[in-house]
Amino acid sequence: MISKMIAISALFLLVQLAAHDAYAQLGKGDSPFERNYGDVKFLDAYFGNLNEKIEVTPGDKNVPFTVVFANVGSQDITGIKGQLQLPLGFSPAAGKGAVIIADSDSEALAGKHFSLTFFVNLDKNIPIQQYPGTVKVDYTRLREAGQRNAFFDFTFRVTGESILNLKATDPFLISLKNNKVTVEISNLGTAPISNTKVVLQNTQTAVSATATPITNVESVVFDQSKWDVGTIDAQSTKKFTFTVYIPENVRTETLHTPFEVTYFNAHGDKVTDNRTVDFYINGLIDAKIYNIDVIDLSGKQTIIGEVINEGNTNALFAFVTLEPLDGSNIKKTTQFIDELETDSPVPFNIPVEFDGEPKYGDHKIKITVRYKDDARTEHLISAISTITLDDLTVKPEPTVMDFAPSIIGIIIVAAIGVIAYKKIKKRRATQTQN
Repeated sequence: MISKMIAISALFLLVQLAAHDAYAQLGKGDSPFERNYGDVKFLDAYFGNLNEKIEVTPGDKNVPFTVVFANVGSQDITGIKGQLQLPLGFSPAAGKGAVIIADSDSEALAGKHFSLTFFVNLDKNIPIQQYPGTVKVDYTRLREAGQRNAFFDFTFRVTGESILNLKATDPFLISLKNNKVTVEISNLGTAPISNTKVVLQNTQTAVSATATPITNVESVVFDQSKWDVGTIDAQSTKKFTFTVYIPENVRTETLHTPFEVTYFNAHGDKVTDNRTVDFYINGLIDAKIYNIDVIDLSGKQTIIGEVINEGNTNALFAFVTLEPLDGSNIKKTTQFIDELETDSPVPFNIPVEFDGEPKYGDHKIKITVRYKDDARTEHLISAISTITLDDLTVKPEPTVMDFAPSIIGIIIVAAIGVIAYKKIKKRRATQTQN
């Protein structure tokens, strides 16, 4: 009797230990599900749908998790159901509990693969890494009574998510000149992307592929069209550069520049993404300063000159600034000259004023013209010149030429007197003879 009691107690203890092991932490023992092996083979497990893997990041909700199997048996199977158990940090999108349920309404033909898709919530605090999981598949063979099941342990990854972005560091270009362009390609996500390549889509085939083109790059000249960017880590940026010449007919338009970006994501899948980088095309303002000189204007010395815009669009809100250099005491002065129209000289004249006692002779000065383009971006041009200032208060010493008008006047009066005297004398002589 005692031996029978000991045997029963030992058997009960073994059952308890087996039950405990069955529900132990995943990855450290047997699966928590009962194991009855069937004719189903595990192939793969990943986030996404059957034909498309997706990147996920901690905190994502209601994410599809697909497990792919193969029916390696000799008969078709039906009534397929799945139970999925994942580690702490993963939970069912619908309901609560540790086990996530999925059903498949279709049959799985013998020798074909099938899949079960579960919907999962990811806790925001889980790390990006590899995790273990366990799945149980229940199914029924056609023309056979009773349910079969299969169990599989597997690993899967929380990959993180790559977020691609393209933008120009300076979105403003200028027509009628070569522009050096820098484009930033950023990965704002949590997963790296690798073997990144960028191709400019500016061929005639690409442009005419649609009835209504969305780009106007067909008349723009690029010096290159392909760039190998390499790996872009999470939360990092790389750059690529090129030179582009903008013709006159694209002035004041937005240039839509299409790029095709290909890379490999965290799953190792090749991804092709089409992006457009926009540029605004300013007209060309080519302002130059000419003919800096000094004139006497109403008894005051005045610095004059001309600003000529040799571009194809007007400059706005232009100012001219006179600035002394190298010890000159000419007072710094600014003058508003309004718009700089194309092919039309705009004169300026700045009266000379001194900061302190006047200094005459040579003065080194700088003339600066400040203006804005159509985008209200300010630009500066300047020219340096040496001018000579005279003291207008000092009267020069008289010369012979200064007396010339008086001498000429006296000579004329004397000549007139001589002629008059001769006429009077002749008249008197005639009267005496009569």
